[in-house]
Amino acid sequence: MDKIRLGMVGGGKDAFIGGVHRIAARLDGQFELVAGALSSTPERSRDSGQALGLAADRCYGTYAEMAEAEAARPDGIEAVSIVTPNHMHAAPAIEFLRRGIHVICDKPLAATLEQADEIASAIRQSKALFILTHNYTGYPMIRQARDMIAAGDLGKLRVVQVEYPQDWLTEAAEATGTNKQAEWRTDPARSGAGGCIGDIGSHAHNLACFVTRLKVESLAADLQSFVPDRRVDDNAHILLRFSGGARGMLWSSQVAPGNENALKLRVYGEKGGLEWAQEDPNYLWFTPFGEPKRLLTRAGAGAGAGANAVSRIPGGHPEGYLEGFANIYSGAASAIRAVALGQAPDLSVLPGLEAGLDGMHFIAAALRSSQADAGWVSL
Repeated sequence: MDKIRLGMVGGGKDAFIGGVHRIAARLDGQFELVAGALSSTPERSRDSGQALGLAADRCYGTYAEMAEAEAARPDGIEAVSIVTPNHMHAAPAIEFLRRGIHVICDKPLAATLEQADEIASAIRQSKALFILTHNYTGYPMIRQARDMIAAGDLGKLRVVQVEYPQDWLTEAAEATGTNKQAEWRTDPARSGAGGCIGDIGSHAHNLACFVTRLKVESLAADLQSFVPDRRVDDNAHILLRFSGGARGMLWSSQVAPGNENALKLRVYGEKGGLEWAQEDPNYLWFTPFGEPKRLLTRAGAGAGAGANAVSRIPGGHPEGYLEGFANIYSGAASAIRAVALGQAPDLSVLPGLEAGLDGMHFIAAALRSSQADAGWVSL
């Protein structure tokens, strides 16, 4: 099969997440990056494209220029990755969807609910697919946990605990003038009103809902901005009430010294519990009530078909962050190929519009609750 022709918006020089997406897109040989509008200025965009080896005439100054030109080419892009700051997700996504070009977008869906609704409208009017890269859903042992819960191994769910602490914003990194990531992620005009809660709290929320297949119905959130003069939250404690009666807690923080990317999930039901940690992602602990803990390993004994389908190498060899992203891209490739053949795409484990809107409503509800002295609010 020919590789899927891919374009990229954002992700130019010094852009961390752009490099991650490019690695993920090519890991399984399904995509070829052929065009880009890679930066906020035409000059930097063209410099970045040429540095990546793109043809000069496909290094565009703006996403609008790229969308128009590529849609007119017989060999134009079939899909586009959007890896810009949050406030620049909506306009490119809408432009490419309008032209029938599939969109693979970094999370969260947008910076505001209004922008999210505009994207939703464009998706519903387009024949193109929209996929959101909540990459942790692509980890094999997360797929294993999701399948075990669906099979009833834990029984009726009671408690869901998820946390995502980091420490990289413990000091005012955004004020140094040398940290572009800190600058835009703490700027509400670019990140949205939610800081930590939008950046990594949204990952924690999405992971809990993906694994359990439950929705958060209401929450009580206490958000803080501990660093002086920081304009967005950098720590969040949230109580959760899920559909079906389960209760939960979510903690996200970017001011917790000693934590790098310590995403953890614990789920407990009437019959047992599961525990998983992102920094040790090839292991899943399963404890049937009244029995010793059991360690399930990626590609090891006890791993199911869903987990094995997204494992590339034998057990004992680590797979993690980049492979999780790659699993989203490979799932997207399969869906795009199905559409091209006139078949129904399998979107059952691919985050898309529903996950994106759920995340945006979660962020908005957390902000409303915190402003109401951590009062309970419905999503």
